[in-house]
Amino acid sequence: MDRYPSEEVRKCEEFIDCKMKPSLVRATVERSDLRKNIENLQKNSITNLRTMVNIGSEVYMQAEVSDTQRIFVDIGYGFHVEFTWDEALNYIPLREEQIEECTCRIVRIKADIKRIHEGIRQLLQIPQEPYVEERVF
Repeated sequence: MDRYPSEEVRKCEEFIDCKMKPSLVRATVERSDLRKNIENLQKNSITNLRTMVNIGSEVYMQAEVSDTQRIFVDIGYGFHVEFTWDEALNYIPLREEQIEECTCRIVRIKADIKRIHEGIRQLLQIPQEPYVEERVF
């Protein structure tokens, strides 16, 4: 019976580390600020740039964009659409609905992680720490 809580704790922690945290990272990354980036390109009349591109598994590579007048926008499910700046700006209101959904998903994932941590605390019979309000500066 002694092994049961530690095995359950290990499974919960593994679930958090392998499933929930990567989901949280993906959902957070999806919340990019497309409008701000496009407006910066327009405001500064940037026609070419050097940037870092995620080529998968959080591995980045330096890339040079020779013409920024047309951009590829991630529309979800791994699909990208080529837009002009104005077309992309018109698409953004639709994208903001998706971003709001991502925000809700992030909140749910964080709440689930907190609940699992609370369950682990209860399994291990660790007393709950008193709530201390954090100061924001």
